[in-house]
Amino acid sequence: MTSTKPYLIRAIYQWIVDNGLTPHLLVDTRSPHVSVPKQYVKDDSIVLNLAPGAVRDLQLGDEFIGFSARFAGVSQEVFVPVGAARMIFARENGQGMALTEDPVDATSDAAVTPPPTPPPAPGGGKRGGHLTRVK
Repeated sequence: MTSTKPYLIRAIYQWIVDNGLTPHLLVDTRSPHVSVPKQYVKDDSIVLNLAPGAVRDLQLGDEFIGFSARFAGVSQEVFVPVGAARMIFARENGQGMALTEDPVDATSDAAVTPPPTPPPAPGGGKRGGHLTRVK
């Protein structure tokens, strides 16, 4: 049988968003395939804001969670194997769900590979913003 964890993550995420709250994901960064900004890791974990306005191209897949987000103004790609997710909760009230490690998680991380990184945008490899300052 497949793990229930990705289904629970998607369900709780939708419940949090439907109630106008901000979904956060607690991630165990010791997993070998976790790709997050290391400067924000504390005690082998990181809390990621998954709010629709905070992330771009959010993928809540069966094997991984991936998105692009800005950290200190710099856009970065984030990749988290589902097995490394430890909790999904609403920032405002802490309601959500702790995600236990199940036997499928222990083997699935080894087989998970990050999706390919998109090629850099023309013009020096930096992605340009979509906002323009108007005076």
